[in-house]
Amino acid sequence: MNVDDTDYDSPSLSSSRSPSPTPSFDDYAVPGNKAMDLYDTMLPKWRAAPRRWLIPLIRKESQILAKMQEKIRTPWLDAYFVYTSSLGTHTFFMTTLPACFWFGYTDLARGLLSALSIGVYCSSVVKDLFCSPRPFSPPVTRLTMGSHHLEYGFPSTHSTNSISIALLLFAYIYDLTYPPLSSTPTTLSPTTFIILSVILAIYAFSIVFGRLYTAMHSFTDCFCGVFLGTAIWWVSSSWNGIPIRISSLNILSSSPTTTIHLGRGLGMETHLWNWVSNGHWEVPVLLIPLCLFLVHQHPQPVDDCPCFEDAIAFASVFFGALVGDWVKRHSALKEVMERVAIMPGSGWIFDVGRGWIQVERGWLDYLTWWSAATLKMTIGIMVIFTWRLLAKSALHLILPPLFRLCARAFRLPNRRFYTPATEYKSVPSEFAMTKQGVGVLHPIPSLIDLPGSVGFDVEVDMDIGERKGKRVRIVNGGVFNGNEKIGKVVNVGGNGGGLHVTFDHDEEEDNKGQGVKHYDADVLTKVIVYAGIAFISIEVLPASFGLLGLGVKSWM
Repeated sequence: MNVDDTDYDSPSLSSSRSPSPTPSFDDYAVPGNKAMDLYDTMLPKWRAAPRRWLIPLIRKESQILAKMQEKIRTPWLDAYFVYTSSLGTHTFFMTTLPACFWFGYTDLARGLLSALSIGVYCSSVVKDLFCSPRPFSPPVTRLTMGSHHLEYGFPSTHSTNSISIALLLFAYIYDLTYPPLSSTPTTLSPTTFIILSVILAIYAFSIVFGRLYTAMHSFTDCFCGVFLGTAIWWVSSSWNGIPIRISSLNILSSSPTTTIHLGRGLGMETHLWNWVSNGHWEVPVLLIPLCLFLVHQHPQPVDDCPCFEDAIAFASVFFGALVGDWVKRHSALKEVMERVAIMPGSGWIFDVGRGWIQVERGWLDYLTWWSAATLKMTIGIMVIFTWRLLAKSALHLILPPLFRLCARAFRLPNRRFYTPATEYKSVPSEFAMTKQGVGVLHPIPSLIDLPGSVGFDVEVDMDIGERKGKRVRIVNGGVFNGNEKIGKVVNVGGNGGGLHVTFDHDEEEDNKGQGVKHYDADVLTKVIVYAGIAFISIEVLPASFGLLGLGVKSWM
């Protein structure tokens, strides 16, 4: 059968007077799309009112996005915007960020860590605060890769991350091209600066516009994401800005011109790291409770949205990095952990009389450097995976009995959708078993998992026999209603906004899945595991690389 999703009107939100039920798995797949008065009942007025204002806006923008898709969608653009969206995901940043510390770009890495952590946490808080849906399908056809469709829409975290990172990197390359101190030599030429700036602009445009093209976000979502990302960068950045001279309007001034610095940041990130570096016991005493407070106070959503897990993971990494830096500076191993070690093959040698001097590099030097870099990345990733596996397994054994013991003395906090320890005996092991009795190891952290499917998903509402009006997702040639496989795609064609799909139903491949089950022990486990990942990645591994002769600094 052929199905064209452009024939549908914008969905209407039905009313419900029933009490607040636990969402089913089908509801979980489309967060924010339950009956309007259900959100009005479950949310306080100050949260429900903005949501009521957003819904009509999203419905109107869905119509605009559908018309835009109808005019500009092509298979090539589908692939481009879906796959480039991975450059704005938590997965991409969590896998590349540690490498900045391992190769000696500590200041840049700290800036990236601060911007990303604050951006992900703030955008996740706003998402769970207002529970706003993504653009309605139909009339749009949503294209997605991974599990981002399981989150609320407002605001766009992709837009927040991409803008803050693009601005941070722009400031970084600007200072390399036009150093704030005249005595500092330039590292980049103006031509290189322009080329890199264009690349950053293309990157930011691809991510932000791609969220509209794929109908994963509305214009309002992206606009607020861009605003949030810009604000986060400005507050945290210590960039001096671009000096611009203008004629002085003050006739009493002795200077005919006045210099303003366009884009100068407030420098809160530098102040924070300086406080941690110079502080005493007040640093961990304040930071650890603050981290736990932010985790506990994260808004409770109506739907089972994974925003909370993303938020606490990044918050834990950020606070783990801060506390880890304080521990290093008050540790007996401070000198070892702060020792500068040049990577072999970098073209620098140490001379007793003159210090580090640069020498010409040959092909053997480049081979040595790349071999050391590959070995560092391999060791680093394996160490992080091993820590995550062992720490999570141990905490899953320790925390549930401890929680049950504490529950006898006082009432423990518990989030909706998270099963309290008094209602389960144990958390499933990291070693999953297949039906054939074969063990399967899952050692990769949730935020640094590769996308679940090689291809991308097409999400649309359509009629399929008795499943009239049901939402289905097309994933790697399979057609799914919720987590139930209802057939295979034999032929996919279509241009513009229309999607034509032919189904070949295969009853033997039907597979009903279950929703994700959460345990209260998972929350504190994630906090400890990700804080440990930060400490190991930022402090332990760079020092270990230096001791192993792999170095940290690529050059001086």
